[in-house]
Amino acid sequence: MSLGLLGKKLGMTQIFDKDGKITGVTVIEAGPCYVVKNITDEKDGYRAVQVGYKPVKESKLDKPQLGHLKKSGVQPLKHLHEFIVNKGETAEVGSQLKIDNLFKSGDFVDIVGKSRGKGFAGVVKKYHFKGGKESRGSNFHRAPGSIGANTFPGRVWKGKKLPGHMGDAKITTIGLYIVQVDLENNFIMVKGSVAGAPGGLVIIQKSKRDKKVKLTQKNIEDKKGKKPTVKK
Repeated sequence: MSLGLLGKKLGMTQIFDKDGKITGVTVIEAGPCYVVKNITDEKDGYRAVQVGYKPVKESKLDKPQLGHLKKSGVQPLKHLHEFIVNKGETAEVGSQLKIDNLFKSGDFVDIVGKSRGKGFAGVVKKYHFKGGKESRGSNFHRAPGSIGANTFPGRVWKGKKLPGHMGDAKITTIGLYIVQVDLENNFIMVKGSVAGAPGGLVIIQKSKRDKKVKLTQKNIEDKKGKKPTVKK
């Protein structure tokens, strides 16, 4: 595990790669972030670095929050997040973290976002159930159907797919490739999509599956314009 950045999803666009091909990317405004606290094994029982993002007015925070931030010598910040770090890894409290401190083009990252909330949803929308016949007189179109037995178990099994709340959940997208970095504007452009609506908070960290993802990416690049080879 290692340090990361907090940022804001700006939206999606398309850019041209070095071969002139269009690539769909998500643009993220990453940082600048500030180191608020070093959490240690001796005092807290685990190792982490607390990072803050997005300056706000003092009136937007309560007294405990303001006191915590002033103790670290940083301005009022809206978002705080702890990154679990390796043994011996620390950061100077009050220092600023920017993209060039942690990421560069060609890196792979894991990005956490919050999906769009969609309220109450039925099983057809939420789990893509087929539903019943749409013919006249069916009276069974978008219902879930049977949800359990009679005498045994005499209840609905845990985990049964039923209508309910949909979206508004934390989603981690693993192994996103950083196509381009704009240090002047604090922009990171990653290949593919990221969960959440434009303007939503995202957490960016070096990919946990970095080696596996790099191998996959190499295989994709090797096969460009070639027929896939199958070992017999």
